[in-house]
Amino acid sequence: MDGILQVILALLAAIGLLALGWALFGQMLLPGDWSGPVYAVVPAAGEGEHLEQDVKSLLWLRGHKRKQFTIIIADGGLDPTGKAVAAALLSGATGMVVCPVDRLSQYITEK
Repeated sequence: MDGILQVILALLAAIGLLALGWALFGQMLLPGDWSGPVYAVVPAAGEGEHLEQDVKSLLWLRGHKRKQFTIIIADGGLDPTGKAVAAALLSGATGMVVCPVDRLSQYITEK
């Protein structure tokens, strides 16, 4: 019985150390404070391959609510399938826009 208790305590300690390491690693990856607007630009063309994965990765980063940034999908020639993917991503999230590539600098300087 004593051996089982030691194994359980060792597992709990290992899980606790892993959680602590994960939290500290996450803090190291977070950028410092910023005062101006910040944009994450995701280039997209064609059918929008990898668009959903890229945007969802950025939404995961933004999910901690510590740092807010606008996600811009830079439309570099999306076809109807790619535009449908972009529209589906826009419908479920805030702080995201689709902008044609040739208007990207204008959009950023206006905001």
